[in-house]
Amino acid sequence: MTPEAQLEILTAGTSKVLSEKELLERLRLGRPLRIKLGLDPTTPDIHLGHTVVFEKMRQFQELGHQIVIIIGDFTATIGDPSGRSATRPPLSRDDVLANAKTYTDQIFKLLDEAKTEVVYNGDWFRKMTFEDVLKLNARVTMQQMLQREDFKNRIDKGQEVRLHEIQYPIVQGWDSVEVRADVELGGTDQLFNLLVGRDLQKEEGQDQQIVITMPLLEGLDGVKKMSKSYGNYVGVNDSPLDMFGKLMSVSDDLMARYYQLLLGEAFDSSQHPMEAKKTLAQKLTSRYHGDSAGQAARDDWDTRFSKKDLAAADLPELTISELPDVLTVLSLSSHAFQSAFGIKKSNGELKKQLITAGSVQLNGTKLTDPNAGVSIAAGDTLKLSKKHAVRFS
Repeated sequence: MTPEAQLEILTAGTSKVLSEKELLERLRLGRPLRIKLGLDPTTPDIHLGHTVVFEKMRQFQELGHQIVIIIGDFTATIGDPSGRSATRPPLSRDDVLANAKTYTDQIFKLLDEAKTEVVYNGDWFRKMTFEDVLKLNARVTMQQMLQREDFKNRIDKGQEVRLHEIQYPIVQGWDSVEVRADVELGGTDQLFNLLVGRDLQKEEGQDQQIVITMPLLEGLDGVKKMSKSYGNYVGVNDSPLDMFGKLMSVSDDLMARYYQLLLGEAFDSSQHPMEAKKTLAQKLTSRYHGDSAGQAARDDWDTRFSKKDLAAADLPELTISELPDVLTVLSLSSHAFQSAFGIKKSNGELKKQLITAGSVQLNGTKLTDPNAGVSIAAGDTLKLSKKHAVRFS
């Protein structure tokens, strides 16, 4: 593939590329570029919002470039301050290494493990003397560090900024020197850190890395960024049925964005929205669980919702003994959404958009009074919306 054709693929869906001219020049060298991604495994699981950057890495890998993943076993113990309004709690190295194992297991559902270089930045930072640290700090100024919006905002609000946090962009930048990165990828909130890497490489006489930032993906609510704390996420380790079902709740307006950022594909607007959504859900479920699981999840969806045969469907199960003590249509619906699908819905939303509208049905009978008491028996099915239903056991 020509460098120009590669450039078109690699810049599609990006937020910022510094710069496309530099990237094209580097591609014209005709050698595999070293594509860096630094990961601080602060939690054990990742969701589809995290995979936006991994999808771009996959595209680089398929074009023959060398992926270099840096596991921040050192930096994660500092805590990346990017976008944070408070200091991150420290993690032990044992916690970081345990999380790193689950991270890489999930990442290699997208990337070819045999063609991916994985390194740990503790391998060089733990060898540094205090003199080495002072010399590294001398490469940057306090004025540079305080240009960061998150630092400035915290200082303006009278919130503390710990000195170790100011070190973070410096050590991330030094990672780029150690691995001689040609390109570094990150989210839009990582731009400052990525630019520090360019500065340090220049001082070391290396070619400066091209910086590519990827946009933050909106979650299932279509408003806030995908996050576990917002309950609007799709986990990479979600079961095939859960993953497919959650993706079927993506709004029509977001589908083109999900196709581009999660699959690297252009959205075909000529498709019927429902068919396009099923295809999106099947492709993503297949990517993380295999083709047979993706097809099975789609068949199950069609059984449950297209064919209206809930009794024969493989539904998420809720245990009757774990239901709320005071069981009303409203409390039951809220519990089912949260427990089975990880979706938090307000009482107002449940009442107006689902219950009074007749969407909530117990064994096919509509439950339209939010405050009415309800009794549940084993085997009962509860339809919550066009896309969500559960069975009780």
